[in-house]
Amino acid sequence: MNTSGDPAQIGPEGCRGTMSAEEDARWLRWVTQQFKTIAGEDGEISLQEFKSALHVKESFFAERFFALFDSDRSGTITLQELQEALALLIHGSPMDKLKFLFQVYDIDVCAWQGASAGTESGAGAGSHAASSPLGTGSGSIDPDELRTVLQSCLRESAISLPDEKLDQLTLALFESADTDGNGAITFEELRDELQRFPGVMENLTISAASWLMAPAPRPRPHQPRQLTRAYWHNHRSQLFCLAAYAGLHVLLFALAAGAHRHLGASVMVAKGCGQCLNFDCSFIAVLMLRRCLTWLRATWLAQVLPLDQNIQFHQLMGYVVVGLSLMHTVAHIVNFVLQAQAEASPFQFWELLLTTRPGIGWVHGSASPTGVALLLLLLLMFICSSSCIRRSGHFEVFYWTHLSYLLVWLLLIFHGPNFWKWLLVPGILFFLEKAIGLAVSRMAAVCIMEVNLLPSKVTHLLIKRPPFFHYRPGDYLYLNIPTIARYEWHPFTISSAPEQKDTIWLHIRSQGQWTNRLYESFKVSDPLGCGSKRLSRSVTMRKSQRLSKGSRILLENHQFCNIKCYIDGPYGTPTRRIFASEHAVLIGAGIGITPFASILQSIMHRHQKRKHTCPNCQHSWIDGVQDNMKLQKVDFIWINRDQRSFEWFVSLLTKLEMDQAQETQHDRFLELHMYMTSALGKNDMKAIGLQMALDLLANKEKKDSITGLQTRTQPGRPDWSKVFQKVAAEKKGKVQVFFCGSPALAKVLKGHCEKFSFRFFQENF
Repeated sequence: MNTSGDPAQIGPEGCRGTMSAEEDARWLRWVTQQFKTIAGEDGEISLQEFKSALHVKESFFAERFFALFDSDRSGTITLQELQEALALLIHGSPMDKLKFLFQVYDIDVCAWQGASAGTESGAGAGSHAASSPLGTGSGSIDPDELRTVLQSCLRESAISLPDEKLDQLTLALFESADTDGNGAITFEELRDELQRFPGVMENLTISAASWLMAPAPRPRPHQPRQLTRAYWHNHRSQLFCLAAYAGLHVLLFALAAGAHRHLGASVMVAKGCGQCLNFDCSFIAVLMLRRCLTWLRATWLAQVLPLDQNIQFHQLMGYVVVGLSLMHTVAHIVNFVLQAQAEASPFQFWELLLTTRPGIGWVHGSASPTGVALLLLLLLMFICSSSCIRRSGHFEVFYWTHLSYLLVWLLLIFHGPNFWKWLLVPGILFFLEKAIGLAVSRMAAVCIMEVNLLPSKVTHLLIKRPPFFHYRPGDYLYLNIPTIARYEWHPFTISSAPEQKDTIWLHIRSQGQWTNRLYESFKVSDPLGCGSKRLSRSVTMRKSQRLSKGSRILLENHQFCNIKCYIDGPYGTPTRRIFASEHAVLIGAGIGITPFASILQSIMHRHQKRKHTCPNCQHSWIDGVQDNMKLQKVDFIWINRDQRSFEWFVSLLTKLEMDQAQETQHDRFLELHMYMTSALGKNDMKAIGLQMALDLLANKEKKDSITGLQTRTQPGRPDWSKVFQKVAAEKKGKVQVFFCGSPALAKVLKGHCEKFSFRFFQENF
């Protein structure tokens, strides 16, 4: 059930009972329409129909709400009962709504004596407050009732905790609320307990007002105004390169068209497009020179050129190549039609277009047939490069069709007399990089030593690190496992820190055919390469396990193996800028934590290395001269959909917290923020008690019940405005935001960064 708002988009004013007459009328019409949709032929809503309408995971709440809405205890809800109940929740005072919450928790209550006097749609809060008695239940909540409610809250939020932990949560909330110690929570005690948590009473009102309401449209994320100072600050290098790219095309087109103006307009267009294609079809390869780009990231050019957008520029040039090719082809077709219609022409149209007889071109008159072949190849590559192909489990189609760039270059050399000159330098660089990469990757095969199968179909590989494999935090590599697919190479971010000398970590989410085959191959009882000499490898690995016990993920689905694989890399990413930041905000969504796992380990290693403590007075200070790390503060935000996803890196995060155990919350260099989107927050009446209990137990045990970390896991999604306001208020230096996750969330974050003038960098999957 959506609890984001009502049809009138009620804010704090609506919660105080100040809905306008127009909003009230619209709300009543909507309730009536929804009732007719839900109700059966008898014009009444049964319990089963009510459950379906609420879309709740746990039937307990549907049954409790139904019992309280069914004021005459007939077993069904009429339209009048529904309107009376919702009118009280919309217009009633906070005390009325708190009583409703109490009745939900007081399981002895069998029905809700709704407000009989407040049936008019425009009634104010006062007319309902006097007619909402508590009901006919016991009037108190005992520990068993509270435990039943909290257990249902856990299921509603998709949180799984052992019975012992549920008992601890129940006792924490019960003992805090039962101030008189009589073994039961009264209405007054629940009210006092709620008032101890800031914002709960307000959120309770908002939540109650949104039950069975039409979901309010989500507010649009802040869209940066184009060419403002903040926008220019974040996009100046991209805008400069786009302007230079467009200007170069105008210049090339004008020069080529002008040189052939005596041949007519169609030839001028064809030659102009052809000259632009000479540049595009050769330079497009430069954008994919990963080793060269990685080297450029370490130079001053990284501050000038948009190296992080190389893939986007590659895609843009692909669109331009297809567009110019179509224009080039159409212009030539027009020219061929005109030639074929001329009386003096010895050739027909199809001969000019498809054969070598007219002698058009510098290699045996092959310009026309090679042009047709080039257009077909480019269109095939273009279609197979679309996201619907690449991300729908058909990556191999994209991969193999994209390899036809070699044939495209060969045909272009035969097609255009000058193309080889444009391709000479980029082509040499391209083939040198490919040759070096192939030689390095095949020089010495490495092996996968350990495999952990993690929740949500994530495969954690531990690969033996080659002696000369030097990388930086956040870098990625290309992986080839012949037993999975002999010729396929796939990029994955390195999740281990460079300071970890023996192994390389990869965390791979199963999202396509190759990654699914990888995961399934280790799910079988005896995967390839893992069956022989298992005990011997287990003995040899015990030493390395003991050395890295604090940071090693050891789970049930753990296997030792010796599977041959090849790696190509490492290659740099935008996250290399983190160490030049002053205040870095790292945001990972789901498996998007992978690059930050390596970075966080390396950051803490460097931070501990430059931290000194006086042996006499125990005074500690930071020596920033030892390395070039400018970081003063790091905020790490990890957003997960479900509870089990936190298991991927919980041991690593625990270690990071232990490294800062002696520091106060204010002085901590690294601050963690965990969010679980499936968990309902305090603004939902189905989760208020649970979130209060989690807060109380976390304060008591100094650790979170969901993850075991000291950092409390927050329910729902972050309020990005508040997050960035807090970051800006800390004034720890210039803020740079680094994100790895879904493109949709990237757009939202980018808008907020524009608003606060933060630099934004996105890691591309």
